[in-house]
Amino acid sequence: MTEERTTRSDRLLLYGTVTISGAAVMMLELLGTRIIGPFYGVSLYVWSSLISVALIALALGYYLGGLVADKQTRFRLSYAIALAGLTTATIPFICRPVLLWTNDLGLRAGAFTSALLLFALPLTCLGMVGPQVIELAARQRTGVGMAAGSVFAVSTVGSVVGTLLLGFFLLPALGSRVILCGVSAALILLALVVAWYERRWGYAVLGPVAAAGIATGAGLWLQTGPEPTGYGDYRLVYQGESHYGWMRVVDDRARRVRWMLSDASVISALRLDTRGPVLSYQKIIAALPHLHPEGRDALLIGLGGGYIAMAFAAQSITTDALELDPEVARAAQQYFLYEPSGALRVGDARYEIRRLNEQYDFIVHDCFTGGSVPSHLLSVEMLNDLDRLLKDDGLLALNFVGFTEGPEAAAAAAVYRTLGEVFPHRLALVSIPGAAFNDFVFLAARQPISLNAATDWLAAHEYPMPAEGELITDDFNPLERLQVAKAERYRALLLERMGPMLLAF
Repeated sequence: MTEERTTRSDRLLLYGTVTISGAAVMMLELLGTRIIGPFYGVSLYVWSSLISVALIALALGYYLGGLVADKQTRFRLSYAIALAGLTTATIPFICRPVLLWTNDLGLRAGAFTSALLLFALPLTCLGMVGPQVIELAARQRTGVGMAAGSVFAVSTVGSVVGTLLLGFFLLPALGSRVILCGVSAALILLALVVAWYERRWGYAVLGPVAAAGIATGAGLWLQTGPEPTGYGDYRLVYQGESHYGWMRVVDDRARRVRWMLSDASVISALRLDTRGPVLSYQKIIAALPHLHPEGRDALLIGLGGGYIAMAFAAQSITTDALELDPEVARAAQQYFLYEPSGALRVGDARYEIRRLNEQYDFIVHDCFTGGSVPSHLLSVEMLNDLDRLLKDDGLLALNFVGFTEGPEAAAAAAVYRTLGEVFPHRLALVSIPGAAFNDFVFLAARQPISLNAATDWLAAHEYPMPAEGELITDDFNPLERLQVAKAERYRALLLERMGPMLLAF
């Protein structure tokens, strides 16, 4: 492209190209959590892996793009964009075998390797776009600096637009796989437009780009087939995607159990024959009204399948519920027999709790995902907000999965210590007395908590917690670090009982 042949439409094409490629980079990075999250959980490990892979791929792409631009090779701008679209289209085909293959590497190495194998190629190709556009744009300017600054600025604007478009509008409306196909198709169309312009500039590129477009189109057409609805004894009953994750309802026909999974976490279960509970900690929480017989209203934070709310309702306790994910709330009502006895609010717990003015006899804190509890929901500040909503003789119950012994027990000890910072009285119960890996139910109140004779069964589950532990605050929150061993142990148990295919299909 010579300076004499440069037109305004050429400049618009170059800046439009980096805008679209910048948007595609951020969309792929964010969609990575929806591809890898259901298998490895949407944890700090997955986010760190995706961000690291994106930076590695973009750095390599910047280098290669600059190399081909300076050496004036036959690798044109349209080729990089077409390869980005083609490799993006392959992700849905290879994601399941890649996830299953990396499973043996463990949570951290598996998440990183999966991100590398799935997203490194398209992101590297997209990284090559910027340097090539800078080289072309610099021909029509007096200096490279202004050209580079303009390209990076426009690309960053595209990244912002792509991020907002995906998070605010596209993801809840279309789902990750449809968007992934859309990104691939958009890149191929952009490559064809760029190739047409490059043909005007004297480069014979349209044929290879068209071939990449045909291959991508065939791949996208093949993806329109029916998705698997089960494997072995497991049958997929329902699945839905929201801002917060991928939720599935799965029936285990051999055990006669219906599971609710949010990404890589079991958040509820129901026996299909008796309609009774499966998770032991739920039985403990359902028995708590015996400790406060006069209690008539409750707040449940983390609805899951709604079993706790229904168990309370059977004891004449009206239960308001807070649930982050609208798909979970919908599935609880349609597939887990949940019927609200009080208000059902869908939204972030910290935000919604600050808006509440009611006071409750019982507050049940039951938030669990990806093998851990979101750490910001267990800080002193959060517990102070709950204390405001608890009546003077009320009882707070907090579910927490953790270890009872060894250095890994520090996570449960930190939660217990933090509860003591807000509530003068507390005690701990465990689902399986004597087990090293356990479901804790921590009780906290302003008044002494008595496991009286009517609750001998609860008394048998009491566990003597140590008083020492790290304090969890919004300013210093060690829980993400302390929950590492728990998340890995939880995932190992999940895979042992259900197998990796359940998370991958």
